[in-house]
Amino acid sequence: MIYKFKSKAAADLIFLPENARQVLSILGKADVAQGIIEPADMAAAVLALQAAVAQAEQAQAQSADEARARGEKPPPSPAVGLRQRVQPFIAMLERCERAQQPIVWGV
Repeated sequence: MIYKFKSKAAADLIFLPENARQVLSILGKADVAQGIIEPADMAAAVLALQAAVAQAEQAQAQSADEARARGEKPPPSPAVGLRQRVQPFIAMLERCERAQQPIVWGV
């Protein structure tokens, strides 16, 4: 199922299921087919996504450092990292928070 995040304050944002579940998991809304993010919760959502990005990038760098220390070639970085995947969602959250409009999906 494609996930479509909608709000009156921003254009629709479409995610493939795997990516949407990852984002929703970061936001503490895993396994939720439909839901809402209220404007009051958006600042915390942005911080959670930014923390997840930092953690993913740190894990990738640590993995590369460990491989180099063993004399191996570092594992390739993902073609599209978490930072690129969540950036449009963060922008949507920030826009909707300023406009005091919720974000919904699955409805």
